[in-house]
Amino acid sequence: MKVVVFGATGMVGQGVLRECLLAPDVEEVLAVIRTPTGLTHPRLREVRLHDFADLEPIRDELRGFDACFYCLGVSSIGLDEAAYTRVSYDYPMAAARTFAEVNPQTTFVYVSGAGTNAEGRQMWARVKGRAERDIIELLPDAYAFRPAMIQPKHGIRSKTGWYNTLWTVTAPLMPLLDRVAPQYVTSTDRVGRAMLRAARIGFPERIVENGGLR
Repeated sequence: MKVVVFGATGMVGQGVLRECLLAPDVEEVLAVIRTPTGLTHPRLREVRLHDFADLEPIRDELRGFDACFYCLGVSSIGLDEAAYTRVSYDYPMAAARTFAEVNPQTTFVYVSGAGTNAEGRQMWARVKGRAERDIIELLPDAYAFRPAMIQPKHGIRSKTGWYNTLWTVTAPLMPLLDRVAPQYVTSTDRVGRAMLRAARIGFPERIVENGGLR
């Protein structure tokens, strides 16, 4: 299996990349990046992209892949709707459209979030809801993953400072929360394994809530 990962330097992307490189049935991973991952692995290849809204410069690089795991994202804090839409809608839609043209049978997984709703009150939920809907309509084997609280594992850290602070403070509570409220908690390694499951055998629903990401 050949896999493309967008956002491989972010918290979720790092976890997904790690699981892909550990999986014996993944023969190649292409990380689409702005900054290097810092990893060296015989099955990992990196390609730099300046503008994630325009994949034309790497279009031919994306041919022949079985799965695309789209983990690129940004916090909505401090962003207006236009700026957030560019990252959370325009960028993933550019990737989805490109795969629809070069290989429409690719399994495409878009990382959304718990509470996403195209008709919701919160700006981020509406933007991601539209992305979910349009990606699923565009590609026959597309999924939207809706994780809730994602616990970083194996030394992975978020680029968002407040998220790292949150996990430092709440880490002692995680084993208990994981047992009593599993619908609200998952982890970077679980999300990565769920993506590989989507590529291997799929899920019964196109939108996978947090409980399915465990």
